[in-house]
Amino acid sequence: MLASEAVRTDLPQILTALPGPRAKALIERDARVLSPSYTRSYPLVVSRGEGAMVEDVDGNRFLDFNAGIAVVATGHCHPEVVSAIQRQAAQLIHMSGTDFYYENMVRLAEKLAAISPGSESHRVYFGNSGTEATEAAMKLARYYTGRDKFIAFYGGFHGRTYGSLSLTASKVIQRRGFGPLLPGVYHATFPDTYRRPHGRTPDDYAIDCVRAIEDQLFRHTLPAEDVAAIIVEPIQGEGGYLIPPKVFFEELRALADRHKILLVFDEVQSGMGRTGKMWAAEHFGLSPDIFTTAKGLASGMPLSAAIARSEIMDWRPGAHASTFGGNPVAVAASLATIDLLERELLANSERMGEYLMDRLRTWPARFRHVGDVRGLGLMIGIEIVRDQETKERAADLRDRIVSLAFERGLLILGAGTNSIRLSPPLIISRDQADFAVSTLEECLTAIEKI
Repeated sequence: MLASEAVRTDLPQILTALPGPRAKALIERDARVLSPSYTRSYPLVVSRGEGAMVEDVDGNRFLDFNAGIAVVATGHCHPEVVSAIQRQAAQLIHMSGTDFYYENMVRLAEKLAAISPGSESHRVYFGNSGTEATEAAMKLARYYTGRDKFIAFYGGFHGRTYGSLSLTASKVIQRRGFGPLLPGVYHATFPDTYRRPHGRTPDDYAIDCVRAIEDQLFRHTLPAEDVAAIIVEPIQGEGGYLIPPKVFFEELRALADRHKILLVFDEVQSGMGRTGKMWAAEHFGLSPDIFTTAKGLASGMPLSAAIARSEIMDWRPGAHASTFGGNPVAVAASLATIDLLERELLANSERMGEYLMDRLRTWPARFRHVGDVRGLGLMIGIEIVRDQETKERAADLRDRIVSLAFERGLLILGAGTNSIRLSPPLIISRDQADFAVSTLEECLTAIEKI
């Protein structure tokens, strides 16, 4: 249990002013020794976690609707994941799968290949983080095609190392001061259908975005035959939890096929059951040539994967490697995670996502600062606007809602310029969903008075 009080431990309880005295002291220590490049949205100093709940160093209990930034798919410290980690740590912690063999890494690769979208055979490369998976996908695309250019999308986030940062076009702060970045990266418009031009349907606008690549980029700037891959998030994460129409990916697939360009899906945030299916690609009936996964892959342990059709991932020994990628302990956590997803959590993600959306979809009619609500499974975005007619983005109001929610024991984060993201652990209950919705309604009511 997280606390000894005779109260419900699956819901928040705030005992002190925030931050409490112990939290304040640790934040001061942090400021002296930690990199100031870290982003902290509010003064949460975590001590422990269980399920969808976390407790801070002062004993305050919070409902985590971030899932550790969409990472702990099975919740904090799920007993089956913890048990798998403990057993593996007592047997073998490290050997380096790039130089030697061990059984559980092969077993996880077999599992990921089996559950990959599409009927083709797949191979798997293991890394430690989402950005490493992106770098692997970029290198593999260049190696396989013999081409050196990439197309990514405005609003996309693919990581912070140099190759992935070159693809990232989410926030200027992430790129400022780090140039020159990788040459040969071009960006196209991702269809934010809420902000589509007047008179265009969502499908029309999505098609327009793809056709602009061929009609403008390929015609004036970038030879199509130089492009190795188009890299895209099936649902933009940091870009604002934007969900394009299915036709966007149908057109993108056709464009890539016409020009023999690989289509790469970044499923670092949207994969592993986040959308109610194992992969977001399944919602669009698409099988990418390469795709990446990381955040939810091992319930908090550092592990990522780049997965490709076997004919594509056919590079020579030594072409790419990672000392720690596929670490035995992280792999054990991942195998337990996938087992839990298949047994119960995929279904709960879909069920609770539908329940939340049923409660949230009326918000634009009820709250003047809610412009749009969109989501698949437990990947839900709420767009905060100054005015519903002009759709003016209201980042300050969004940030105020995030702070007010924290004060009430609910942990949420922003996404994009002005959206709130809801990405709770896939284990959440209906009572926890109700608490989150009711709390956010209180916060929205409060800012309506500003």
